[in-house]
Amino acid sequence: QVQLVESGGGLVQAGDSLRLSCAASGRTFSGYNMGWFRQAPGKEREFVAAVRWSGSTTNYAASVKGRFTISRDNAKNTVYLQMNSLKPEDTAVYSCAADRKAYRGVVYSAANEYDYWGQGTQVTVSS
Repeated sequence: QVQLVESGGGLVQAGDSLRLSCAASGRTFSGYNMGWFRQAPGKEREFVAAVRWSGSTTNYAASVKGRFTISRDNAKNTVYLQMNSLKPEDTAVYSCAADRKAYRGVVYSAANEYDYWGQGTQVTVSS
């Protein structure tokens, strides 16, 4: 079992940057692949980015590639999402998630492949 707590959200203007953090409890964090997802009002949850347990492989949604960077610090049990050049369409609740089956060797973008979820942090980008 792992508990996830996101932080770092807020209200920013278009073009600004934010860094989200997701702190995980438990000693097995380094064995999990981690992902970030977002959900805007009235829309379905969508994949943003994911990182392998080792940090060696990442996966991004096309809409954020080149603007967002996912990273992790296993010593701190934390995964980050650096978001640059933010756009109003990035406005959403951002949640991190953990995939405990990292042995499968794939960094998944499907939400149903993730086992644990945080509560989310609101990101609002004004135009």
